[in-house]
Amino acid sequence: MMAVDVTTSPVLGAGKPRRLFERPYELSSALWPDYDVSPDGKRFLMVKVLESSDAPAQINVTLGWSEELRRLGRPD
Repeated sequence: MMAVDVTTSPVLGAGKPRRLFERPYELSSALWPDYDVSPDGKRFLMVKVLESSDAPAQINVTLGWSEELRRLGRPD
């Protein structure tokens, strides 16, 4: 992922590209981005390549989490 500083005044201009991340991240052949940016623009969410094939890969999915929060007495 690269970044470029952009100026709009007095004319449109672009700075020198620079790399944002040093480590390898998973590339996708999908027609949409395989990353997302936080609303404040300060963080990225990306799929990271595992460095060891021995490392376990696990995803925990919680269904009905809003009901669980209500059960625990916490607001949504």
